Amino acid sequence: MESKDVFCSNLMDGTLCSHTERQQPSSPSVIVIGGGISGIAAARTLCNASFKVLLLESRDRLGGRIHTDYSFDCPVDMGASWLHGVCNENSLAPLIRCLGLTLYRTSGDNSILYDHDLESYVLFDMEGRQVPQQLVIEVGEKFKRILKETEKVRDEHSEDISVLEAMSVVLDRHPDLRQEGLAHEVLQWYICRMEAWFAADADMISLKAWDQEDVLSGGHGLMKQGYYPVIKALAENIDIRLNHRVTKIANWFNKVMLTVEDGRCFVADAAIITVPLGVLKANLIEFEPKLPQSKLDAISDLGFGNENKIALRFDTVFWPNVELLGIVAPTSYACGYFLNLHKATGHPVLVYMAAGRFAYDIEKLSDEAAVNFVMVQLKKMLPNAKDPIQYLISRWGTDLNSLGSYSYDLVGKPADLYERLRAPFGSLFFGGEAVSMDHSGSVHGAYTAGVMAAEECRSYLLEQHGNLELLQLVSSEEIVEATVPLQISRM
Repeated sequence: MESKDVFCSNLMDGTLCSHTERQQPSSPSVIVIGGGISGIAAARTLCNASFKVLLLESRDRLGGRIHTDYSFDCPVDMGASWLHGVCNENSLAPLIRCLGLTLYRTSGDNSILYDHDLESYVLFDMEGRQVPQQLVIEVGEKFKRILKETEKVRDEHSEDISVLEAMSVVLDRHPDLRQEGLAHEVLQWYICRMEAWFAADADMISLKAWDQEDVLSGGHGLMKQGYYPVIKALAENIDIRLNHRVTKIANWFNKVMLTVEDGRCFVADAAIITVPLGVLKANLIEFEPKLPQSKLDAISDLGFGNENKIALRFDTVFWPNVELLGIVAPTSYACGYFLNLHKATGHPVLVYMAAGRFAYDIEKLSDEAAVNFVMVQLKKMLPNAKDPIQYLISRWGTDLNSLGSYSYDLVGKPADLYERLRAPFGSLFFGGEAVSMDHSGSVHGAYTAGVMAAEECRSYLLEQHGNLELLQLVSSEEIVEATVPLQISRM
């Protein structure tokens, strides 16, 4: 256990940046752009290797699309909240273990598309009547069959089509899989949950790519204490400048010069860019010279979805002890669901989730109108529902620091987009969840992408500077004992 304790204490007090006597006076300098987990992971990795590191973050806080809010007197993640893959193979597992953080497992290994198991649902129709659980189970099995049949449709089409179009083909061929009435509405709810996985509508999701993700074993786990403790630990003793929005990156003569919004400039040997794909799509950063066309095409062709949360805190619990309260409807757009944080954390909080076009439409409403909208649905389901005493609303799609939530595969686009987006350009290196080929859209994918970008940047700079013997990276996976289990609960 000693090695685990050494790593944890070193991580927290920053001695991994300064413990060595071998640091060269001319250690290479790197600027990391973006203070989400990918940027912080990159900065941590280079700091551990005794590089000079500066991290610039446009927000007034760290975490990026990880945002643990504490205004409810308990942690509520308004952005990322799950660990997808509760297993030792997950790159975040060593850090989560040594910080003593607890996960609440919401699904087992059989959950490919969903972060919850079927038995944790209670569904209601638009009039507030509870849907019989047996019908939910039966339609769920039909949905699995429909998805299985889409594989045949994919094999028959040389051109990519959307998942929704493929489902339509399947239902035309197999009328027995069509659902009517309430069963049709339950099927739409399953499609709604699928859309939430990608943060995009089913008519936007690639049939060719939707099921190609490398899903880790162990199911999905909610971070009971929120994700912020991970951010805080990784960021310890790194030189971080908040409220520094980078507007221009000049990449000349083995140096990079970054200009921030107020006109100040920062110069380093290299830079690692971890801003969200939405920021790159909006051309909010000017590159000089311009990025190569292959990278511009990758930025354009990758999808970037949107998912929002409306968190409601109550003074008492009036809802059933299940993980999800769902609303079925004639279209997936009109379906919805509440995540029950009370079951996972013991706090009287429900979180309404909205994805895709619906998430953007929610952002058009005022805070009061958005809360009223979801409360009308909740009171139909549970007539004794109380009004919330506090609420929080995310607006990731219109937030200039993100302009969306996470990436996904659009219909008909090349398969090498992630590789092209990740490819270095001169002294510029790229991180973030959108460059993760196997785990895009996940926190561990973003973390790993940041570490990989740092390692590529490190190798490049040591070759440039001729310091190939300069300090090996410290690998946390090697130091932390793999036998220490993740702390998992299931109430």
